[in-house]
Amino acid sequence: MPAFAAEMKTSIGAGEGSVDIVAWAGYIERGETDKNYDWVSSFEKETGCKVSVKTAATSDEMVTLMNQGGFDLVTASGDASLRLVAGKKVQPINVGLIKNWSTVDPRLQNAPWHTVDGVHYGVPYQWGPNVLMYNTKAFGDKAPESWDVVFKEMTLPDGKSNKGRVQAYDGPIYIADAALYLKSAKPELKIDSPYELNEEQYKAAIALLKEQRKLVGRYWHDATVQTDDFKNEGVVASSSWPYQVNLLQADKQPIASVFPKEGATGWADTTMMHVQAAHPNCAYMWLNHSLEAKTQGDVAAWFGSNPAVPAACKGNALLGENGCATNGFDNFEKISFWKTPVAKCKAGNCIPYSRWVSDYIAVMGGQ
Repeated sequence: MPAFAAEMKTSIGAGEGSVDIVAWAGYIERGETDKNYDWVSSFEKETGCKVSVKTAATSDEMVTLMNQGGFDLVTASGDASLRLVAGKKVQPINVGLIKNWSTVDPRLQNAPWHTVDGVHYGVPYQWGPNVLMYNTKAFGDKAPESWDVVFKEMTLPDGKSNKGRVQAYDGPIYIADAALYLKSAKPELKIDSPYELNEEQYKAAIALLKEQRKLVGRYWHDATVQTDDFKNEGVVASSSWPYQVNLLQADKQPIASVFPKEGATGWADTTMMHVQAAHPNCAYMWLNHSLEAKTQGDVAAWFGSNPAVPAACKGNALLGENGCATNGFDNFEKISFWKTPVAKCKAGNCIPYSRWVSDYIAVMGGQ
């Protein structure tokens, strides 16, 4: 067990009056965008802890912000969480102090992206797939079935090439999307996990991404910019989050999404607490509030994600009775969840994340 696990909190005292959170866009709402979506105001009223949010667009940005300090909590995806644990930037969480812990999906309770040597470094928040979002006008009545529409040059059903009309994610972890596609497109590579790649497998993924570079109109990381690109810039296909799909459909845009035959990468996000959190009591109160069935269902409805608390799938007015099914709750086993690539892996020697970073910057730069 890590030496500093002993410093885990053993009781929750009076709130300090505020809590500072780094979060993905749309994760912490107080009704400013839509008054129906507000899981902050009631918390502030009950606890006296004022919530401040800093939005981050990528996992790398979240890690940078947590390294700088000044925040209590972060909603970290699996490609950031273990980096934060390894860097000793987050503290062990005493789940015994979180009364809603027992309601967490058993598939997530001990997930490897927030549990190290049996110690929890956060509580699950939401999860979901990186879906293939597409324009229904460009594809007509035949939805794309494969990720090949963003990886290979082709004529789409509307008679025009996909060149310049597709996007890719602006983050090194996207190399895993290429690897997942190659896992079925090139079985001879024998890819098992898209996050554990040997030299040959990795080179094949980079080569595919270099070819894709010729097709990509823009690399996206900002959800708002991506929705605008689909609305106004002629983008017709890209990896995306259900959040953007929901926003565009609510705006009556000709947009749909699919879970392609190759499967999908995805994210399971964990709320983690900074090792030097200035407001630990308010932070623990938020961790418990974040697992309330109502909070979980409301977030899932707004973001298009899946709740970490299965009970939230029923009886939530905003999510509706079929909301979890729509958001892919039953696809859990088919998702390759983001995790940080490391050099020592099950396959032996794998390409570590540091190389993913430098090589993907080169790919995006056309090198």
